[in-house]
Amino acid sequence: MCAFKMYVVVLLFIFATLSTVDSVGKWSLNYIYTALSKPVELPGVHEFTAMGLMNDKQIDYYDSVSKKKIPKQDWMREKLPADYWDKGTQSRKSKEQWFKVNINILMDRMRHNNTDVHILQWKHGCEIDQQSDGTLKFIKGTDQYSYDGDDFLAFDDANMQWVAPVVQAQPTKRKWDGVQILNQYTKGYLEKECVDWLSKFMAYEDKEVSRADPPKVYAFAKKAKTVGNVRLTCMATGFYPKDVEMHIKKNSVPLTERDGVQSTGVLPNDDDTYQIRMSVQIPEADKETYECSVDHVALKKPVVVKWDGKCCDCTQVTGVIIGAVVVLVLLLTVVSSMLVLWKKGKIFAGKKGDLPATGIQAPLNGNGNGAAVLNMPGKRDDASSTDSGQGSNESLEKEAILPNGAIEE
Repeated sequence: MCAFKMYVVVLLFIFATLSTVDSVGKWSLNYIYTALSKPVELPGVHEFTAMGLMNDKQIDYYDSVSKKKIPKQDWMREKLPADYWDKGTQSRKSKEQWFKVNINILMDRMRHNNTDVHILQWKHGCEIDQQSDGTLKFIKGTDQYSYDGDDFLAFDDANMQWVAPVVQAQPTKRKWDGVQILNQYTKGYLEKECVDWLSKFMAYEDKEVSRADPPKVYAFAKKAKTVGNVRLTCMATGFYPKDVEMHIKKNSVPLTERDGVQSTGVLPNDDDTYQIRMSVQIPEADKETYECSVDHVALKKPVVVKWDGKCCDCTQVTGVIIGAVVVLVLLLTVVSSMLVLWKKGKIFAGKKGDLPATGIQAPLNGNGNGAAVLNMPGKRDDASSTDSGQGSNESLEKEAILPNGAIEE
């Protein structure tokens, strides 16, 4: 399987395992580790990554390039001390080595070589329901491994044993089920320790949840692909939380999809705020009143921005064409004049067949190439002695998860 396809598998698996928490009272805390069998030449894809997610929002991150566990939310940075991140970094580095060993063992077991890229992933975490009295009710715990996007091994929390959906996972299942204290610890982590950390993070985020950033609203138009039309766009950005209501209005009447309105939907910005764009194609000569209306919890009343009727690039092409024509006319005039002078022997004097004696064949920068050279711009989330973000299998870092001839079964 080529690197690109395997990258797609990674994304599909990650998105498939992020359980969307629909209920307001439901919360989840998950950690996802991804290890590749070898590097791939794709931007942002590393041999090893680890990320923590609360309600599917990234709260911390580590990769094999930066080799540092970092917070992805302001409240994580503000509430957790420096030694929390130092210990978390060391734990992530340890797991990076653990995964490197075990993905090779698993490839041997699957009879795979290193020609293709293979992926070992681990996801673990918990989901709870916050009751009306504030208490937290455990719903389920997750501790599962996958190889190349397919299920490999999963922990059955209710029966406190491992489930192996493929034959190659049977040796690992037998080994782990043979250590009951390990299974007890895994169950305890999912039902107690993970929930405790989730509860703590929920309290830390309270301040963030109460935050409300108002949107900045813009209305502009650009030339459409259809001749004689422009595409009017309304954009709102920088708002938090993500719930927002936007309308493009014509003479105060909202336009709909039937009128050709298109929307990007709400998209995340890099600073944990959100943005949304809506657009519609209208005649360039349309003189009706168009406006963008945006309503958000951070606003006392909807923001209304009228389109000024201008098109950003409608005259640009015409100006470029006119400019090009002017330059062309001037160039033709100069060339014609030079031809006349050349015929009269006023310029490029020299023997017939020789290069004009003007020096223009010499390198402009002296590089000897006869041409100018332009300078082109070239997670246990550590606290005390427990491992909240790193998971229940900390002890396994001392031995291979997938034993082969190197260690005894």
